[in-house]
Amino acid sequence: MATVEAHRVRAGRGTELGLIVLAVAIAISAYALVGLGATDELPAGVLGYGAGIAGLALVMHLVLRWRAPYADPVILPVVIALNGIGLAMIYRIDLARQARGGTEMFAGKQLVLSAVSVVLACVVLVVLRDHRTLRRYTYTAMVVGLVFIALPLLPGLGVQINGARIWIRAFGFSLQPAELAKIALAVFFAGYLVTHRDTLALAGPRVLGLQLPRLRDLGPIAVVWAASIAVLVFQSDLGTSLLLFGLFVAMLYVATERLSWIIIGLVMFAGGVVAATAAFGHVAARFHIWLHALDQDVFDRAPGGSGQLVRGLFGLASGGLFGTGWGQGRPDLVPFAESDFIIASLGEELGLTGLMAILVMYLVLCQRGLRTAIGVRDGFGKLLAAGLAFVIAFQCFVVVGGITRIIPLTGLTTPFLAYGGSSLLANWIVAALLLRISDDARRPAPEPGGELLHTPSGGIPLDAEARNPVAVAGPADPPRPTDDQPTEQLRRTSGGGRS
Repeated sequence: MATVEAHRVRAGRGTELGLIVLAVAIAISAYALVGLGATDELPAGVLGYGAGIAGLALVMHLVLRWRAPYADPVILPVVIALNGIGLAMIYRIDLARQARGGTEMFAGKQLVLSAVSVVLACVVLVVLRDHRTLRRYTYTAMVVGLVFIALPLLPGLGVQINGARIWIRAFGFSLQPAELAKIALAVFFAGYLVTHRDTLALAGPRVLGLQLPRLRDLGPIAVVWAASIAVLVFQSDLGTSLLLFGLFVAMLYVATERLSWIIIGLVMFAGGVVAATAAFGHVAARFHIWLHALDQDVFDRAPGGSGQLVRGLFGLASGGLFGTGWGQGRPDLVPFAESDFIIASLGEELGLTGLMAILVMYLVLCQRGLRTAIGVRDGFGKLLAAGLAFVIAFQCFVVVGGITRIIPLTGLTTPFLAYGGSSLLANWIVAALLLRISDDARRPAPEPGGELLHTPSGGIPLDAEARNPVAVAGPADPPRPTDDQPTEQLRRTSGGGRS
């Protein structure tokens, strides 16, 4: 009998700690360079700032050692580095605004929001012991997501900023509900598709080599399509509309591996956009600004002109290949430079080289999310991890595409970089969920002979040869292969039998 050597997986917490040190060093260095470049001296609070960033990173690292010891060691350092670079850029914009006599400062608020976001991410990791628990709330998540999307349309609650009605304001606080809706809808899509993926993938006629779905199976995608077009029409926001519909189509493709869903989704969304542009003036106006941004009459129009977009393009152009340097540019000339247009601000002072480095960090973050999706053993976790990784990728595309005029400008913010409490909170929750799923994905397989892997849910017995998870419901139930393990205590097996 051949001897099978167990594949041992390192937890990776030591690697993570080393990368966190590098990420914290990047954050503190950026903050110090901003002060040196703008005022020729180190910021007065650089030591306290550095201690705060290092403390938050250490707390998150210790929580991972405690609750998710096998979590991906790269995700957290990348998120900390992005958050730190964003804080430095917001501080830079504050200094520029202060030099012009401005009084509203954002860096201190963002640091507090970062601390709250890290604490919330830690709470998610501690409370959510098994990501499969979320599958119980599939349709609840759908309702919550749709309610969040609709909130900005309520009179007296929703407010319009920079041409898009995607904000709500209550009790002195502002919130962008779409940031939280994307998480709820990702949970819903994962729960729905893991149940219906076989029907969506196999049923229906073939036309011109494409496997088309049955008409009754188009119901869910039609509902999401209608919700996305409603966002475009009533909130005048292409970004959120594209983000939500793109998320669903991407998860459909991951679940079914059918190219036909991508083609159907693109055709449906393009058709809806064309119809909405022809029927609604405010939608057509946003596309007109996008296509004719450099026309003088469009630039001078107030409100609703292209001044913000064009100034952002000029800032990117002045940065060149290597940028003006931290603290040497004029990012304050662009409205909402600390939030919607922080990419333009970074492009001006860090240049194309620095901006590409930041985009590569997002690429690494998305790649680790997709790698988690490949490695996790249950179908719900695969779809949820893939959906959350796609959310970050789509949001980066929508924001950067709007600033560079690839697509019309949107009101979304760059994940982890831009100022904004709702965006920061939501994206740290996304990171926490990816860390939770990656902990399950990276846990080593059990030893041959039925040795159990000790997970928070009690362990998943794994067939030694096929490496397929086997749910054990009880002594009278035969083992059944499944990749969608229920969240329950699984019995310990040994020697190929059950006790």
